[in-house]
Amino acid sequence: MSGEARDACGVVGIYAPDEDVARLTYYALYALQHRGQESAGIAISNGDSMVVYKDLGLVSQVFDEPTLKSLRGHVSIGHCRYSTTGRNTWANAQPSFKSGPEGQVALAHNGNLVNTLDLKRQLDEAGGDPTPNRARLGSSNDTEIVTAFIARAQRQRDTRQALKEIMPRLSGAFSFTIMDEQTLFGVRDPYGFRPLCIGRFDSGGWVLASETCALDLIGARFIRDVEPGEMVSINADGLTSDRFAAPSVATCVFEHVYFARPDSALMGQNVYATRYRMGQRLAEESPAAAELVMPLPDSGVPSAQGYAQTSGIVYGEGFVKNRYVGRTFIQPTQAMRQQGIRMKLNPLREVIAGKRVVVTDDSIVRGNTTRQIVHMLREAGAREVHVRISSPPIKWPCFYGIDMPNQDELIGSQLSVEGVRDHISADSLAYLSIEGMIAATELPSDSFCTACFSSDYPIPIPERELHTKNVLETPRPRSD
Repeated sequence: MSGEARDACGVVGIYAPDEDVARLTYYALYALQHRGQESAGIAISNGDSMVVYKDLGLVSQVFDEPTLKSLRGHVSIGHCRYSTTGRNTWANAQPSFKSGPEGQVALAHNGNLVNTLDLKRQLDEAGGDPTPNRARLGSSNDTEIVTAFIARAQRQRDTRQALKEIMPRLSGAFSFTIMDEQTLFGVRDPYGFRPLCIGRFDSGGWVLASETCALDLIGARFIRDVEPGEMVSINADGLTSDRFAAPSVATCVFEHVYFARPDSALMGQNVYATRYRMGQRLAEESPAAAELVMPLPDSGVPSAQGYAQTSGIVYGEGFVKNRYVGRTFIQPTQAMRQQGIRMKLNPLREVIAGKRVVVTDDSIVRGNTTRQIVHMLREAGAREVHVRISSPPIKWPCFYGIDMPNQDELIGSQLSVEGVRDHISADSLAYLSIEGMIAATELPSDSFCTACFSSDYPIPIPERELHTKNVLETPRPRSD
């Protein structure tokens, strides 16, 4: 992705009395690391009490062998985070945890609520954080507010009834994995913005995960997706399903374009195959006269292969990627991000020099990364550089779980396609149409949220809500 849009998180839940649950949760989070690289955490229970371990950093940095051995139990949830509400701090790392008079509850969240301030007001009016000796919430994210509501609603340790009471009050995007001492829960909002699937071990245990690639890694077989508006409960009695809202499906199409791993399946469709078809349609809609089609690795690979197959232009790897450098957008300044791009990608001059090149990527956000990529290709001797993007121009911000810049920072909103082409100094630029993008999924056109491309928001966004991810932060004093 050429810019700084980030997904919210990856979530996992495991109920498996006969398995090493902590280690399985760790590996499942490892498979979902692409969904969140700021912090990671695991909550685990032995049936009587719960332990939560979390910290800032990658999954492999947060957990080591002694830590995993100390996490004993048969039911767990896990989380890897990008911050969409609240800054990247330890207090905002997940799972969120509450221990009240009626028991313990932990929650991991992928998504973003749009009625956070109303929920905070309701919680304040009800008496705030129900945890003993805590006068107020300890974090500044929407997840802890939901956890506090659940803890307050628990009666006789009946978390299932508490969830059925609380979930209809939430508005926005949420795929939750939740647990009390004995039961694992999976919840998906009525629109199904973010994915959540169910898997099962041969030993009889159950898994919930954001993507099927996590199931593959830990040896679970895919059963089905948690449906929009559904809550599943898993314990010694097996899996139980409850409906808390009628479905009104609007799954984020960006999961198919960029966020999900290519080896995952979404809504029954393999992600790699979908992106390959996007490249094919892009070649049909926007052909280019060139000798080489190359991707911006790794996100542009399937679309470049599809583009090459349909256009008949030779496919080649024009960049060597340093696999030991993290995503460039986690650097704090633009100057560092640009240096990070050169640290991560190096052009193959022998492949590029003297050729007219088509370079594919999945999207352009601010445009600075793409401009540098074009410059690097010209330095490597490319005679012409034609940029092809396998999604439409991003013109509006997302409020449903993608950490995306404000609208005035989205280059597709501020400039025409020709204006963007001039900004990135390409010989030509073309985007895939919305119709072509949706058709490539081979799913019904009314299955998706396309708000960042079309401004068609499935849930109205309050003017005062979520124009900044720090909506719950205490304003810092100014220093003159």
